[in-house]
Amino acid sequence: MILVADCSALIALSVCDSLGLLEHLFDSVVVPETVYNEVTRPNKKEAQALKIFLQGKVRQVDMQAYVFLDAFADAGETEAKLLYKQISADKLLINDRRGRKVAKINRISTIGSLGVLLAAKEKGFITEVSPLLRQIENSDIHLSQKLIATVLELAGENPHDK
Repeated sequence: MILVADCSALIALSVCDSLGLLEHLFDSVVVPETVYNEVTRPNKKEAQALKIFLQGKVRQVDMQAYVFLDAFADAGETEAKLLYKQISADKLLINDRRGRKVAKINRISTIGSLGVLLAAKEKGFITEVSPLLRQIENSDIHLSQKLIATVLELAGENPHDK
């Protein structure tokens, strides 16, 4: 299975030291150049970890192709969707709710960073989701309490133990 990744989900997985899970769950992980450049900017948190993880995973995007967009899509998200189509990927790693809706219009199958954690637990690569969720929650990344509760419920973990 081929995964194309967008910025925010990569950063979330890096924050909780879970980038390696992507390589356990997918045969190939790739990003467009714009996403790579965005997440590895020197002033970005997690830049060094992402620079190491993304070595050999950066791909050129054919900008002649098209996808449906809305007025809020940034360059990285746009290129990730184009790359998904270009290489016939299986999943797009994206956290942004609006971006996921637009992906659905384009018949792009998505997974978010929390979906990766749930899949990793289901396959036995991790034993608990809650400590990783806590790390993400303690970073600059916003997660709603409702989303956290839903993920913990799906993981079969008690939200009160969080």
